[in-house]
Amino acid sequence: MLDRVALHDSPRRILMILHQEQSTPGRIGYLLGNAGYELDIRRPRFGDPLPATLADHAGAIVFGGPMSANDPDDYVRREIDWIGVPLAEQKPFLGICLGAQMLARHLGQRVYRHPEGRVEIGYHPISPTDAAQDVCPAPFPEHVYHWHREGFDLPCGADLLARGEHFEVQACRAGTNAFGLQFHPEVTYAMMCRWTTRAMDRGHEPGAHPRHAHLEGWYLHDASVARWLKAFLARWLTGQGKPACLPSAQSVRISAQ
Repeated sequence: MLDRVALHDSPRRILMILHQEQSTPGRIGYLLGNAGYELDIRRPRFGDPLPATLADHAGAIVFGGPMSANDPDDYVRREIDWIGVPLAEQKPFLGICLGAQMLARHLGQRVYRHPEGRVEIGYHPISPTDAAQDVCPAPFPEHVYHWHREGFDLPCGADLLARGEHFEVQACRAGTNAFGLQFHPEVTYAMMCRWTTRAMDRGHEPGAHPRHAHLEGWYLHDASVARWLKAFLARWLTGQGKPACLPSAQSVRISAQ
């Protein structure tokens, strides 16, 4: 039986902001849902409102999407501005890919394309910094799954947690409990198969890996990513306190195949 977090009187909902009609929170949703958290999924792109306060939520996660944090669309601007809510209330915040870039924009930094037109699609190596060792007990992964053509500059005062070869900022922490990840730890094997099938044309861009390399990379690197994600989410939800109990990384890997 999977371990479940002891919720007591704490909020048991996690706000999850998604950007496509068919997108899912992947492995992150599985871990948190099976730990006893309610997943409050909202899609502002399609008219869902964002809460004025996170008093009824344990934290918020903004996932990736095909749009850019530089786009002029109203919902993009609203999401970037809304990030001020969890930051002001010191609630756990996690931005993944687009969500990390939105965090950077909210904090006054640029989101940019590589000057040589390079992208990161597939598994690429990253280099954890010394600061990454304090994030959670599990070792920071050194090969992670990417799907992006833009990167972002490190917000002023933020800790750099991991560097990349082509996009330097791969992970950062702003304040105590706001994190931005340029990579996708939430991706399951099934999600990877869908992404690489529906967007096969992206495989021709400089820096993108062929489809078979994505699938091979999952078998080589996913176990370390899964272990880290489990430990990270537990510590992220509780700040500096006792980590919450989450299902084992191995159970998530099996269910994702």
